[in-house]
Amino acid sequence: MNMTATLASYSVVLTYSAMAVYVIAFIAFALDMAKRAGNVAAGESAAAAPAVAATAETVATVRGGTVVLEKVDTGAPADPTKRGTKFERVGMAMMILGVILHIGAVVLRGIAADRVPWGNMFEFSLTGTALIVLIFLGVQLWQNLKFLGVFISGLTLILLGVATVNYYVPVVPLVAALQSYWLVIHVFVAIAGTGFFALGAGLAVSQLVQTYRQGRPASGKLRFMETLPDADRLEVLSYRVILVGFVLWTFTLIAGAIWAERAWGRYWGWDTKEVWTFIIWTLYAGYIHARATRGWRGARSSWLALIGFGAVMFNFSVVNVFFKGLHSYSGL
Repeated sequence: MNMTATLASYSVVLTYSAMAVYVIAFIAFALDMAKRAGNVAAGESAAAAPAVAATAETVATVRGGTVVLEKVDTGAPADPTKRGTKFERVGMAMMILGVILHIGAVVLRGIAADRVPWGNMFEFSLTGTALIVLIFLGVQLWQNLKFLGVFISGLTLILLGVATVNYYVPVVPLVAALQSYWLVIHVFVAIAGTGFFALGAGLAVSQLVQTYRQGRPASGKLRFMETLPDADRLEVLSYRVILVGFVLWTFTLIAGAIWAERAWGRYWGWDTKEVWTFIIWTLYAGYIHARATRGWRGARSSWLALIGFGAVMFNFSVVNVFFKGLHSYSGL
């Protein structure tokens, strides 16, 4: 077995290892949701009790030369529903470990191919899912969105599973049209934009679930949602994340047109992939415009965001595989 094949096989091993770790992360995040629901239920039971003991601690004081032990009230007990559970911490640790293995798989695939590792559907999926997880982890520095862990880990597992089962191909040289520095710029920015769209979709789903729960406060269902931001806050977070993705996608569209002119002598040719890239841009532009000028907030805004992400997934999973065109070489 030559070095290229050996490195490619190691990349596959790391990919499956990362998937196994992501499974553990998914289970941990799911258990975290269940634990949060239990904490809320326990909090409601304590609130309904006739008397609630305040948090107190024993303090030693000296009175008249005698040491006296007494309990001092330190205030109301901390709300257990507002803290991350141990399952959340395990889930985040597994996501970090998983993405380290995942990045290793991407790097080895790139070394084996002696180029950037996104020249076909398998490589695009491998790199794209790694970037989705990295964006999820990185955004925690700005905002605590750990509650999206079950969505991100689940989505990553599905996309990686489909890619390894259906799209895997051995390392092969790039076709002439892809042998350009625009492959690095255009495709990487598209992957980054997709990552932010995925995060925005997760927030949009959370907003819709939160809206449903807030409309039925007495139902007792989905109690873990009480530990998340309210529906309005979730909608604002979704908008901000999607706005970043939209800027990146706009650059993707422009860069793709420039690359098309260099490769085929025209900026636009109504190729299927070009059309769907523009459709995605139009959907998200409509989402941003409707929210900013038409007052589309709440559930309507979130549904528009999910329609846009649905178009992204359709472009990735259907257009790349079943539609023939000038971009068909990048499908498999």
